[in-house]
Amino acid sequence: MTTIEAPAQPKRKTLYRGDPGMWSWALHRITGATLFFFLFVHVLDTALVRVSPDMYDQVIEVYKTPVVALMEMGLVVAVLFHALNGVRVILVDFWSEGPRHQRLMLWIVLAITAVVAAGAIGRMFFYLLTEH
Repeated sequence: MTTIEAPAQPKRKTLYRGDPGMWSWALHRITGATLFFFLFVHVLDTALVRVSPDMYDQVIEVYKTPVVALMEMGLVVAVLFHALNGVRVILVDFWSEGPRHQRLMLWIVLAITAVVAAGAIGRMFFYLLTEH
């Protein structure tokens, strides 16, 4: 008896596996969640001023530490990337040429993020080093 085997199927790559678009998608969600968490904490710590001004002052003192300053620098990068990548996503969705240029726009977003973040972080380092 002879068995008939189906022809071998070529391995298919998924659309985004390892593609910069996949990393952009993931980073956009990560930065969005980070910004949501920051805003949640910010609302809570600001509300402390009405509940307990002394506790508010203690929290503000914690925010003046170098570790929090580094976190603020990361926040600057997250805000920049999330905002600029959001504009890129809008262009990809609503501009007829967007999908064709999405990869180029991603590199432009990354370049602008790097340049603006470098300036902002440089200034933040200056204040961090001069205050302590």
